[in-house]
Amino acid sequence: MTSIILADTDAAEPPRDCPLCPRLAEFRHVQQAAHPDWFNAPVPAFGDPAAWIAIVGLAPGLQGANRTGRPFTGDFAGILLYETLVKFGLAEGVYAARPDDGLRLTGAMIVNAVRCVPPQNKPTPLEIKTCRDFLTPALAALPNLRLVVALGAIAHQSAVKALGGRLPKARFGHLAEHAMPGGLTLIDSYHCSRYNQNTRVLTAEMFEAVFARAQAFRPAAATFQA
Repeated sequence: MTSIILADTDAAEPPRDCPLCPRLAEFRHVQQAAHPDWFNAPVPAFGDPAAWIAIVGLAPGLQGANRTGRPFTGDFAGILLYETLVKFGLAEGVYAARPDDGLRLTGAMIVNAVRCVPPQNKPTPLEIKTCRDFLTPALAALPNLRLVVALGAIAHQSAVKALGGRLPKARFGHLAEHAMPGGLTLIDSYHCSRYNQNTRVLTAEMFEAVFARAQAFRPAAATFQA
């Protein structure tokens, strides 16, 4: 299996200078001027096109994915995420916080609910809704998808709607499981942000428990022994 970054021309990807959210576009242009060597564009999905598990994050971090162009790469949250994926056989290689570190995802895809970096890491409800037009086809494009892991409440809400579920019947909670249309399952996790880790809202053990549970959904041909 080969990890890829989906091309900007893919139907599930916004264009590099996506204008759909004016506030985010303006903030992106400010960063382009201040940091012309950064990625500074909607961050594409990253992973294995044959993925059976999709991980939905919130949005790119300013000095993380917005800088590097790969989800969860270059910020504190990525350390726990990628180390956990390696531990559970969903990634190969060594995470070195840069997009050319050679890390590959195997059986997994990572995609953010919002593709552009928002000011103060806080997208508006309209921005989340608008960017769902890219989240929905990104998930639909995975023919082997069985399980979605949502990192945080906003990712949970957007993933439920993207999968055709109903929020009143799918309340967010760490390790909560929700049946989605089409036989898919959604599992929630607290976001692996620096704040959540530093305040012990989320520990490494709690995060690993999510992916330990995910093993029940792994296809037989991809059996992994932790």
